[in-house]
Amino acid sequence: MRVVRPVAQRLLALGPVLFGITLLVFALNAVALGDPARAALGQRADPEVLRQLRHEYALDRPLVVQYATWIGRLLRGDLGRSYRQQRPVTEVVADRLPATVRLALAATLVSVVVGVGAGATAAARPGSGLDHALMGAAVLGISTPVFWLGMMLALVFAVGLDWLPVSGYGGGDLAHLVLPALTLGALHTGTVARMTRGSLLDVVRLDYIQTARAKGLAEGTVLGKHALRNALIPIVTVIGIGLADLLVGAPLTETVFAWPGLGRMLVAAVGERDLPVVMGAVLVFAVVYVVGNLLVDLAYLVIDPRTRAAD
Repeated sequence: MRVVRPVAQRLLALGPVLFGITLLVFALNAVALGDPARAALGQRADPEVLRQLRHEYALDRPLVVQYATWIGRLLRGDLGRSYRQQRPVTEVVADRLPATVRLALAATLVSVVVGVGAGATAAARPGSGLDHALMGAAVLGISTPVFWLGMMLALVFAVGLDWLPVSGYGGGDLAHLVLPALTLGALHTGTVARMTRGSLLDVVRLDYIQTARAKGLAEGTVLGKHALRNALIPIVTVIGIGLADLLVGAPLTETVFAWPGLGRMLVAAVGERDLPVVMGAVLVFAVVYVVGNLLVDLAYLVIDPRTRAAD
């Protein structure tokens, strides 16, 4: 029961958040994209065809009615129909979602493995040359624009050394995943590394860590077995929040490497004024981010039992 109650509280809190997301997504797209019917059919479209399209998608009605129509379809699992592709948006999103999930998981793995490893290594030798080098690299990784890093990696490893393919999905071949995953993962690796270092340095000053050292335990054992778990809460928080960074960086990364994911589809849909696809993609990104933060909250309950008692 001590676990079920906080889990239920967090699940119930998702309702208002998701409602706010749908309202915000609809409002932003309604204001920003202009007349989607005109954009879909072109400037020389037949006025009667334009009228029919606006009527079909309730574009000729007040925004409140448009939102109510859209939310009603959404509750039935209907995201509308793409103006350009003339396909249900759910099909369009389903075609692109696996590629984005694959890229996001690979980028997260890169940021966690490299970031936690670098942060722990720096914390083991605070003030050393290695510490300064690793943290300098972390700051450089945080500051580097995603599109520039992607092009430089492609230039070096694909064009110069010919080790990896320049772009494309390659039928799911692992070689095509390496450069996009490194590019997107680098966006968040530096933040994870700096948080891991800072959190571990705070924990290693505690009395029980000094006791473990006094018992003659190796420094790697002290950090890995005793200190890291108690330092995980802020690290997990940063990893969860970093999901937003990955989602923001995904459209640029997918565009640079011609990766057939949701981000690239979103960029193309904005250019084509394909309102249903834009709203569907943004909604999926928002829901993934909210669910990611929910999973972080649930991870707290496993990592630190004190959070259960607080609820």
